[in-house]
Amino acid sequence: MKLYIVPTPIGNLEDITLRAIRTLKEVDLILAEDTRKSGILLKHLNIDKKMFAHHQHNEHKTVEMIADRIANGEKIALITDAGTPGISDPGFLLIRECISKGIEVECLPGATAFVPALVNSGLACDEFVFVGFLPQKKGRQTKIKSLINEHRTIVFYESPHRLVKALEQFIEFFGADRKASVSRELTKMFEENKRGTLQELADYFKTKTIKGEIVIVVEGNKNKRIKEEEIDSEDEQD
Repeated sequence: MKLYIVPTPIGNLEDITLRAIRTLKEVDLILAEDTRKSGILLKHLNIDKKMFAHHQHNEHKTVEMIADRIANGEKIALITDAGTPGISDPGFLLIRECISKGIEVECLPGATAFVPALVNSGLACDEFVFVGFLPQKKGRQTKIKSLINEHRTIVFYESPHRLVKALEQFIEFFGADRKASVSRELTKMFEENKRGTLQELADYFKTKTIKGEIVIVVEGNKNKRIKEEEIDSEDEQD
């Protein structure tokens, strides 16, 4: 009958909407990125519902089967470990498959990490570019180079162990004085939002043990546009 896209809390379990709770109680099946993690949330919400694992390692194989089940009358909800499905998480392939089959898709509003990080950064948020996770190796520098002349605020996701590397690469291509912010452990007890120049942030986090998911918000290029021939064209040395 319908696929429901249901955001779940990114940390604080209170950040679940009443509509999301009702939807999860009413559907026939819940697709979860990690059924163990989602089981903790469902238990907290007193929801006893059958779950099926739907993650990046099996979604290519299961989207058609799931879409067919919905087409045959089932109501299915998709959740991920945290936040809104499809935002750097599984979801896009299933949504596309359902749309192609004429199946109704309903996406509920709810938690996602980059919005509070962007607003809290103090940088312009009337226009922004969401990049998500940069490639870990091949193509990483190429992607950063493509953003050198981006005038809008730029939002990245990053893992704790690559945070300092990312900041150092941003310094190399964007400049040490570019304003930015780093948000981690959003909505949790040890939430931290650190603002400053890229150099100040790099120096700060080099001295810290970094934990939690990271959102980096970088000011757009407000200076003279850099010509393509002036951008280093050397092969990447990842």
